[in-house]
Amino acid sequence: MCPDLKMLLYFQASLSTQPLPLKPVVKSTLNRSQSELLFILTVFQAGSTSSEISVSAEEVTAAISAFKDGKSPKPRIRTHPILPQKGEKNILITSALPYVNNVPHLGNIIGCVLSADVFSRFCRLRNWNTLYICGTDEYGTATETKALEEGLTPQQICDKYNKIHSEIYQWFEIDFDFFGRTTTSQQTKISQEIFWRLHKRNFLLTETVEQLKCQECDKFLADRFVEGTCPLCNYDDARGDQCDKCGKLINATELKKPRCKLCNKTPVVQTSEHLFLDLPKLEPALSAFLNTIYPTDDWSNNAKVITRSWVRDGLKPRCITRDLKWGTPVPLEGFTEKVFYVWFDAPIGYLSITANYTDQWEKWWKNPQQVTLYNFMAKDNVPFHSVVFPCSLLGAEDNYTLVNHLQATEYLNYEDGKFSKSRGVGVFGNNAKDTGIPADIYRFYLLFVRPESQDSTFSWEDFMTKNNSELLNNLGNFVNRALMFVTNFFQGVMPAVDVTEDDGQLLAQINRELQAFIQCLEKVRLREGLVRILNISRLGNQYIQGQKPWVLVKGNPGEKARAGTVIGLAANVACLLSVMVQPYMPATSNTIQQQLQAPPGVNILTDTFVCQLPAGHKIGKPSPLFQKIEASTMAELKKKFAGTQMERKEQDQKSKAPAQPTQNATPVQVDQAEVDRLTAEVQKQGEAVRQLKTDKAEKKLVDAEVQKLLALKKQLAAAKGENPAENIGGKGKKNKKGKK
Repeated sequence: MCPDLKMLLYFQASLSTQPLPLKPVVKSTLNRSQSELLFILTVFQAGSTSSEISVSAEEVTAAISAFKDGKSPKPRIRTHPILPQKGEKNILITSALPYVNNVPHLGNIIGCVLSADVFSRFCRLRNWNTLYICGTDEYGTATETKALEEGLTPQQICDKYNKIHSEIYQWFEIDFDFFGRTTTSQQTKISQEIFWRLHKRNFLLTETVEQLKCQECDKFLADRFVEGTCPLCNYDDARGDQCDKCGKLINATELKKPRCKLCNKTPVVQTSEHLFLDLPKLEPALSAFLNTIYPTDDWSNNAKVITRSWVRDGLKPRCITRDLKWGTPVPLEGFTEKVFYVWFDAPIGYLSITANYTDQWEKWWKNPQQVTLYNFMAKDNVPFHSVVFPCSLLGAEDNYTLVNHLQATEYLNYEDGKFSKSRGVGVFGNNAKDTGIPADIYRFYLLFVRPESQDSTFSWEDFMTKNNSELLNNLGNFVNRALMFVTNFFQGVMPAVDVTEDDGQLLAQINRELQAFIQCLEKVRLREGLVRILNISRLGNQYIQGQKPWVLVKGNPGEKARAGTVIGLAANVACLLSVMVQPYMPATSNTIQQQLQAPPGVNILTDTFVCQLPAGHKIGKPSPLFQKIEASTMAELKKKFAGTQMERKEQDQKSKAPAQPTQNATPVQVDQAEVDRLTAEVQKQGEAVRQLKTDKAEKKLVDAEVQKLLALKKQLAAAKGENPAENIGGKGKKNKKGKK
């Protein structure tokens, strides 16, 4: 038996006491990582019937008691500034600061701000004292190069794109406590303070560096101003600091066939003095810190692997200065014409942005005894957050808060290729808004395919499938059924719930899923947490289908009372789902709670399922939560976002170009009498077709009459002097919403 299949069987045994059919999943599990296999099995387990999930009598008794008598604490009032509190769980969350030089694509969004947003919302549901900080990273060569491309100053670029980023994140409902930027006086003050502390403790070195200089531009070229061929994988469009293809960090002088990004000339190697962070000297302190992390699973596995490889290979001094104008100035004499390298400077932005949020920022950032710090990012940012930044803070020796939980994703790919900001490949934040698909649907799908253990792919076809199957047919169907039953059978007033042992089975199964959900999110396994939500709605659908309240409500008084219990219990499950889904789809959560007219204070996530909607509670008007997405819509979007942004722009310009008039064309003589005759014939034939459809005539007969109608329309168009191809057909049928 193959190892993957053995492991799948083991996981099956651990998750269920009943055997599950394996044939549908075995083929797809070969050569998958263990975590991916577990996720596949979790999804598959979600499709099993409720009878396949065994719960004990003790669980049933406890679940019934909790539902009847359980209470929820009052939610914490969110008032600013949020500060750490003694004796409480103080959670500080950051997501990697997005570069301000471009629009974020969906891969960027799931890699940092969206993942952090889900976790921060979960923390608030648990009543933890939580602060979520982010902002745009605005210094460095990326900004200078973008400014040159657009003919703006670096500050103008920062102002422009900070606004674009803010608007995109607002549309995605990313709920920062504060979203700032790094071009502030606080950034200069704090960065220079950390620099001086490192300098005074002899953790900085001065070294002469061979650097590329463009003689045409008469300037040293910082890494982002150099492009060339990667010395490791021969990718011919590598940057001077990192290769986007193989992901390796490189030095600009190592590039083959280097070229200046400003003028495309070949630069020459010259020397320049720079300051370095003495990482070898700081390695003992870093290793001592990492040894407190490694025994736990508080870091994502890829973060541990990447960090271990850096330390294993031996840390080397890391340059922290650059020959640029746009950045935090280096205050040391002899280096005042330089600025700090962005990867020394940018992570300090977490501190400076917090300082712009509150003048009591040190209570968060110099308080490791009371604060737990979570960093969210994609894997390419790991070394700077696990090695360079912690070493800077350790060397400063000022009791700084260090990262306790470093959560890194793998890469999200786009269809058959990769997202790319530089080439404009994939769907970007502003594109998503323009599709007309709600932000919650994007949030759901990005989190469903979140690349937690290996790269995953954004696929329009899969996007449609997940929406239609998991949201529309599962979650949306259950919530709408539960609420419609309350409205139709009990005039919108919650009936009394008299829980039986059979109901207790459902309650116990829901408690299992709820507790698994909480455990998943505490460990930042966001994708699996979403599956637990869908499991509960699936259990709810099975419960309603099995109990048949639409039949019971027409029976004798006892049966009608039983229908009330089933419906009341289902509506309370919908209320629980509105809370659980809030970190993932906040707008959907709000809609469900509005339809339920959920009582104040419902947004607290307790360890057990409790009744929130007592008998007599009046709900609002139910309506469907989700819309079906048609295959034609996905095909259009896939075509629209194919290729690069430049290619799409050129295509748009071609399609919008006015038609060129035909030279020497002679005006068409219109016979108005013939036009009038054909117009009447078209109307008459149209009525005939409509009548046949109303009478549900045979398809062959209808099709024949439709063809006659189309022929008449072509004759009419020709009589008017129009091109029949531009006026006949191609419109397609419209759905009930009026969309093609």
